[in-house]
Order: sequence, then structure tokens, then C-alpha cells
Amino acid sequence: MRRTPLPPQILRLARAQAGLVSTRQCDAAGIGPTVRRGLVARREWTRPGRGVYDTTPGPRSVDDGRRAAAWTALLAFGPDAVAVGACALVMHRVAGLPSRITPEVAMPGADRRRTRDQIVCRHFDTDLRTVLVAGRRVVALDLALAQAVPELSRAHGLAVLDDVLHRGLLDRSGLDRVHDLARGRRGVASRHELWAFADARSESPLESFARLDCIDAGVPPDVLQLPVLDLAGRVRARGDMAWRLPHGRWLVAEVDGREVHGLPDAVYADRSRQNALVGTGRIDVLRFTSHDLGRIGTTVRGVLARARTGDPVPPIRSSWWFDGP
Repeated sequence: MRRTPLPPQILRLARAQAGLVSTRQCDAAGIGPTVRRGLVARREWTRPGRGVYDTTPGPRSVDDGRRAAAWTALLAFGPDAVAVGACALVMHRVAGLPSRITPEVAMPGADRRRTRDQIVCRHFDTDLRTVLVAGRRVVALDLALAQAVPELSRAHGLAVLDDVLHRGLLDRSGLDRVHDLARGRRGVASRHELWAFADARSESPLESFARLDCIDAGVPPDVLQLPVLDLAGRVRARGDMAWRLPHGRWLVAEVDGREVHGLPDAVYADRSRQNALVGTGRIDVLRFTSHDLGRIGTTVRGVLARARTGDPVPPIRSSWWFDGP
């Protein structure tokens, strides 16, 4: 079907706003109510909320879906709206959030929480420090984390804390400040431990989920990103999570994301890394994917119990060696 030509101004805005535009932006570009109704009737556009149009309806990637939720809320409530909570973390491009988030904003002077078209306008008792992201007001990263982590699941809460540390968006003192800001918020009582668990060495949300699985099973990793060196001292591989075993051996758990690790180059890299790990003769490797979440900790616990009570396994001579702490 031939699509209706759109002004370049609208196309530029849509590209910057996850495919979305507002009624106000349409009016400024000369796309009036009659034209908009026609676009919706022909299913070229949809209306995710009052005053918001989706110019690219259809399936979205998980990341694009989260961005669309954040932009839906901002556009629905106008230029004074402030992205908060999980939506603010999306705007800050923090990883580790759920695949679906609730569109939410705060409005200056709002004295109560209200919902419109499944878009939440929130009220916060404290002043909202904001920054500009893509031309829109977004609460500062520390405030966004303090708002979001108490409301996220434990796994996603840990994942976002890990991500901001890993990427250097905040340091440990900054994370402590976030913890102070979160105190007293609803839901934070069951999340305090996440600040102690957060670790900059976690390289992906999936690794964060797997680590929490192990912590909950009573087998927190001894080491994250265990380096494996060759005889020249070059790092040839790193094990995602590692546990010490008797007689100088290690158990390493590798956590593979299907989207990334299913690509040919990633498959080759995974194979090379596993060969490097196993080639030491002193490292046993377990491989997991997202489908194993919820069972990773119990699996590791069982392997550790057997290894620590079984007969010693003599080390195998190899040209590889590991540099554990």
C-alpha cells in the first residue's frame, strides 16, 4: 500500500521520538485533524494515547518498545512533562529494565497521581532535579534510580544498578547517594540488599539475573570475569562467574544471551573462549541461557556440592593458566 507523504519535519521528529509525534507537533507541521484521521483510518498511523500518534505501527524490538513507552508519556502530557522512574532510565539509556514498562511522567504542580489512557502522571513529594535528554526534561539519573529500583523486581533492580556501575554512569559513592534517596520509598525495604550486591564487573543484565539466582541459592560467585591468560600473560578469555574448587580447580558459569550469542561471529567467539577455559585443564564450564534462569543457582549448588565432597581430580598440564585472585 502506498503511504501518504509526510513533511520532513515530522519524519525527523518521529525518528528522534521512537516513531511517535504529538498533536501539537502535527499542527505545527501542517498535518491537521482531517489528515490525521485519514492516516489512522488507513492504518498508516495509530493512537497509543490521547494527543499522540504512532507513525510506525507494528512490531518493535524490546529496546524500541521501551523507548516508545517513555515517549508516549512525554508527548501525551506536553512540553512540561518530566520523565520519571523507569521511563527516565530508558531516556538515560540504562540497561536491565523489564521488556515492558508503564508510560509515566510527573507534572510540575501536580498534587495527586492520575492515569489517562494507561499513561500514569505521578506526584512526588520531593523536588525533581532534571536534565535535558533529546530536548525533553528527564529526572537526573540518581533520582530516576531511586524512584525505579524500589518498584522493579529484585532481578531488574540489580541489573540496572550493575549497568550504571559497569558503564561508569555512577561510581560507588554515587550509588550510595541513590540508596539514600531511595530510603523511605514504598517497596525499598525488600531492595536494600541490592545496593550491596551491585557490581561493576557484571557485563550484561543476563549476567546480573544469573548472579542473583546464585546468591539466592546460597552460592554467590567467588569471582566475576575470571581472567584466563596464556604463557605470555595475555588475557585469552574471561569466565562470567567463577567458584573455587578443591585442588586448584575452578567452576565457571558462562551465561549466553540468545540475541547476541546466536550470531555467527559470537558463536565463534564463544567457542574460542570455552576452548581457552577448558584448555587450562583446571576449569570446569557450565553453559546457561536465559531459559535457565531460576535453575542456575540450584544447578551450580549441586555441582559445587559434588565437586567439594568427591575424589580429587589431578590438574592437567596445559599451555594455559588462569590468573585468579
